[in-house]
Amino acid sequence: MTTESTVEHVIEPNRKWLTIPWREIVAYRDLLLFLIRRDFVAQFKQTVLGPLWFLLQPLLMTLVYTVVFSRVARIPTDELPPVLFYMCGTVAWQYFAKCFGGTATTFVSQAHLFGKVYFPRLIVPLAIVISAVFAFVLQLLMFLGFVAYFELFTGAASAIQFRPAIAWLPLVIVQMALCGMGAGLWMSALTAKYRDFAHMLALMAQIWMYLTPVIYPLSAVPDGLVWVSLMNPVTSIVEWFRYAFLGAGTVSVAHMGTSIAVTLVMFLTGVLAFNRTERTFVDTV
Repeated sequence: MTTESTVEHVIEPNRKWLTIPWREIVAYRDLLLFLIRRDFVAQFKQTVLGPLWFLLQPLLMTLVYTVVFSRVARIPTDELPPVLFYMCGTVAWQYFAKCFGGTATTFVSQAHLFGKVYFPRLIVPLAIVISAVFAFVLQLLMFLGFVAYFELFTGAASAIQFRPAIAWLPLVIVQMALCGMGAGLWMSALTAKYRDFAHMLALMAQIWMYLTPVIYPLSAVPDGLVWVSLMNPVTSIVEWFRYAFLGAGTVSVAHMGTSIAVTLVMFLTGVLAFNRTERTFVDTV
């Protein structure tokens, strides 16, 4: 007597566009960890300085900003030492920029992988955002080292104050990740269909930086344009960093509330656009 084994196939409808497949992401956590490691290592593979580039990039940008915008253009820095003012803004901006730029070409850069095997597509941008945290932590530690130097060996100690708001740092990092990932998911969906956006990414990131108070304080923005600047969610994030770590910056509950609200809208609509493009991207990429 023999028994026949049966195989049961469960056919389910496609998930909704605004669904984040958390269970699948957890099930594919080994792949997520592998991609995080790959993204971190691949950045500086076959380079002489390796991870030191994490520190050199914001340091060199800070020096350029200090010379050009502080010494030449005479842009105010909220009475803070220019080096600390620019480095604080640069460290915050760099993490957002890495999240945005890294996820913006997900479909185009990973088309060879997406077309061969199934896994939750959101794992790729999620891995980019998480791997960028390591660079951010190193840059933040470098910045704190400069803060300690100015407090111990210069006369700027009275102008530098840590605020209790620094306890909210983990949540602010999450907000930066969601903001950068949301904007990147939007761009990824657009570049999958219109390659023109891929050529605009660097320009868009640069314009976005100049619209963010990285090289100037929010207090220098004309009163009639402050509300426009605050609609940029990164504005309040950069100002929060200066307030929390240096004691200077224009921060309020209303400002941060607006920033969080815009971030959530950007992230949720970005996921929607990404999931919608995921269904047909193989035909367009």
